[in-house]
Amino acid sequence: MSISRRAVLQGLAVAPWAGAASPVCAGEKVPALTVAEAEVFRVKVNQRGNWTIVRLRTSGGVTGIGDASQSLNDSQTLVYVKQFAGWLRGQSIFAVDWLRKATAATVAAQGRPAAMAASALEQCLWDIQGKAMGVPVYDLFGGRIQERIRMYANINRSTEERTPEGFARMAEKAVGASFDAVKLAPFDEMPEGLRDEAQVERFMARGIACAGAVRQTMGPKRDLLVDVHSRMDLEHGLELVRRFEPLKLYWIEEVTPAKPVENLAAINKAAKMPTAGGESIYGVRGFYPYIKAEAVDIVMPDVKVCGGMIELKKIAGLAEGAGLIASPHGPASPVGNLTAAHVIATVMNFNILEFSYGEVPWRAELLDPPEEIVESALVLSKRPGLGHALNEKTAAQHAV
Repeated sequence: MSISRRAVLQGLAVAPWAGAASPVCAGEKVPALTVAEAEVFRVKVNQRGNWTIVRLRTSGGVTGIGDASQSLNDSQTLVYVKQFAGWLRGQSIFAVDWLRKATAATVAAQGRPAAMAASALEQCLWDIQGKAMGVPVYDLFGGRIQERIRMYANINRSTEERTPEGFARMAEKAVGASFDAVKLAPFDEMPEGLRDEAQVERFMARGIACAGAVRQTMGPKRDLLVDVHSRMDLEHGLELVRRFEPLKLYWIEEVTPAKPVENLAAINKAAKMPTAGGESIYGVRGFYPYIKAEAVDIVMPDVKVCGGMIELKKIAGLAEGAGLIASPHGPASPVGNLTAAHVIATVMNFNILEFSYGEVPWRAELLDPPEEIVESALVLSKRPGLGHALNEKTAAQHAV
């Protein structure tokens, strides 16, 4: 099932999809809804971080949800959610670009926490617009062309025993849950900027052994993805991609830091497997030099980080122009997966979406109706908006 080197557009599903929701008829007036207030729900997950869900309410009582999880500074994100929601109060539910413009200077100055607050509110607006128009959000982005939203199980956040045996056990569970692609990040324990050769070799050998154990558990027909989380320098990164060749990776992700981009470009040129990355990059302007330098084969914008749903669509289009795949990053709550999926369902060069597997047993129940996954794919609702509401009972049971 692995994709061949540089054959980045093979096998993309582009069949049209017929939505079930009825659009507003010609001459029928769309409700003149304005933004009223925002609510925040903080949900306890695990030692790697919690989920932050934002819900925006309109003057007519219609609500929309968005994800602001894993900003690396939740308290600061909450400050910006409150601030930006205050600016939005009284604005039209269609004021998406107004919000983007109003928050741009703060996002540029304050970075990720502000960017994620603005994105969460934008996600809420799209959900509300879909409900007001009576259509799924993907129809607002041009209409669905990806019939199947394939996902890979990221087992990294749920694997507590960080050994070959521990990763293999979690991979076995993911395969048993119908996933045909699994990702791990087996170098997380390696200190950034490590220079001692003996220690580098120890961490490198251990990470390769963890991935090898997962490959053995999965078998040769499923797809194995490895995230290096930028732990290598150029020299060791080139060695690592060579040593990973026997495992037939679907892709290798973020071998070195994003800057200098020339290092990733050199690794991309040398690697015999596809390379991926870009999860922390903001906006089309941030992705342009990354793509121009041929840093990776597969770009991974995160809807929460990259500037929101419109920006995700724009980045995917930029990648398409360069002949690259767009596979969104997203070890997120079910809300974050939903918002990314509604955009990527309308994108020609989509390949696979990230899914945080095994973090909590009640994950699906955070949404009403519950999140649905069938044979490694997210089932997108045809109902208006994102097709789901926040299950307040579950959120309250696991509140921070």
